Amino acid sequence: MERHTIEPRPGWQQTVEAQGLIYPLTRYPDDSLRPYWDESAYYSFTLPEVEALEEVVEELHGMCLAAAAHIVDRDRFADLGIEDPRLAELIAESWRRRDELPSLYGRFDLHYDGSGPAKMLEYNADTPTSLVEAASPQWFWMEERFPGADQWNSLHERLVAAWKRQAPLLPPGAPLHFAHSAGDELGEDLMTVAYLEETAQQAGLETVTISMEDIGWDQLSGRFVDQRLRFMRACFKLYPWEWLATDDFGPHVLDTLDNGGGTGSTLWIEPAWKMLLSNKALLAILWELYPGHPNLLPAYLDGPRELAHTRGYVAKPLLGREGAGVTLHEPGADPVLRDPDDPCCYQELAPLPDFDGNRVVLGAWVVEDESAGLGIRESAGPVTDEYARFLPHVIR
Repeated sequence: MERHTIEPRPGWQQTVEAQGLIYPLTRYPDDSLRPYWDESAYYSFTLPEVEALEEVVEELHGMCLAAAAHIVDRDRFADLGIEDPRLAELIAESWRRRDELPSLYGRFDLHYDGSGPAKMLEYNADTPTSLVEAASPQWFWMEERFPGADQWNSLHERLVAAWKRQAPLLPPGAPLHFAHSAGDELGEDLMTVAYLEETAQQAGLETVTISMEDIGWDQLSGRFVDQRLRFMRACFKLYPWEWLATDDFGPHVLDTLDNGGGTGSTLWIEPAWKMLLSNKALLAILWELYPGHPNLLPAYLDGPRELAHTRGYVAKPLLGREGAGVTLHEPGADPVLRDPDDPCCYQELAPLPDFDGNRVVLGAWVVEDESAGLGIRESAGPVTDEYARFLPHVIR
């Protein structure tokens, strides 16, 4: 794994916008605009490196599924902050019926510098973003800058194939709605949902675009409806399940949830069991089930334990996103425990690899149960936040 500097292409901003990346720039607190898509540098990997990382990703995914089964079998929902027994039962039912429910994709965030085993930082299998830039613009960048090269990237074809395979699980005779939140000012959610809708259309599915805020509730029929008052039988939502289940319309979601088996009235994608894989408590349960695994970092729910005195630790909110609420604690400092009303996971501190002053994290994609691609984000600080940059890569 190496970082290389390179001259950006003339007109790169217009190029990547035409390829679906509608926000190639990030606005900073000083009101300046700086590249989010950053092609002033790129990373290269050897083929053996990529093949080894693919194996790691698929092994980690299998371990996460085993951890999900453990949570359900041992009724450990409270460890995830899921206190509502009804929600817990619906998640458990969703898990037990998972073969009847469409489930599309997820993204592992990995610590890797090319010199040691990759370490799992977290897994988002409910609402992962940075998909468009990984699937499309970086592939076209490679074809233009390095004709004949290769890339860890089969995202597009795998997503189309996944929709085709899962089409029989969708309610017959009804379109598949694709929903995003209109409250997303950057347009990242809209862009991601639009791309996934395009892959579904290429798989032959009939689709409808809608914002979460435009979803209506028909009191008479007891069903969700779209702008044209059509019943919503199936909906892909880029909207976290913990919001979906607790918003004002949350009780209606639970009342009408199609959890497979032909019951309920709305089938949501991703399914409810994905809440088990997008909760940072998963990190501690994995360490409990696979202690000492070379691709895991020690993690706990009840406090940092020995980490406070050995390697240091990171406190991560169970449902935090884009680095929000994450705190870093160097070894030797007095342990700082979060308020019980703000539960978190305490994970060993693993400073992100530093390439020429840039802190890098690998975003490794899974489609269905298979490794599917790589996206790389860089940040100036120790936490990958909303100001991170996306850099392309090639296989040497």
